[in-house]
Amino acid sequence: MPDVHVPARPQTAGSPGGPGASELLAFVRRTAADRALVASLPLDPEGRTWLRLNGPGGSEVWLIGWPPGTGTGWHDHGGSRGAFATARGELTEHSLAVHLPTEGWKTLELSDGVDRQRTLSDGRGRGFGPHHVHDVLNASQDTHAVSVHAYYPPLPLIRRYSRTGPVFRLEEVEQPEVWG
Repeated sequence: MPDVHVPARPQTAGSPGGPGASELLAFVRRTAADRALVASLPLDPEGRTWLRLNGPGGSEVWLIGWPPGTGTGWHDHGGSRGAFATARGELTEHSLAVHLPTEGWKTLELSDGVDRQRTLSDGRGRGFGPHHVHDVLNASQDTHAVSVHAYYPPLPLIRRYSRTGPVFRLEEVEQPEVWG
């Protein structure tokens, strides 16, 4: 079954410099604590669901429902900085402690020691810079997770990657029009 989404609410205009990762992190934590908003997200047993929200300074914000066993796969945020916080359940983030070039490559071999993993449960979050690459997963076998994600500037694209051992490959570049 394909992902299900709820129509977007309009965004507000932002300041020229936009919010930093720490401001985005504070916002997603506050939003994740809004139990009525979190409960309003329709959950699907098979596909992720999402609702677009207004964010600080013109940022792009998403409330996302994660059925058990679902994840994003490896991706970046097209040069946007961001933050996310878990509102309900638990998410596992796999990330890389390296700055990958954004252009001019199709396949890279990663060095040993670049892998990072963290688990974020209710209310915990993290901010990140414009070169962050990660894979986020609801590893639970039986519990939905819900999280809040914010990006500034609004996502211009998402690069999707595959990984086999140390080999990292650029697979596709998604444009915003495919996210609904």
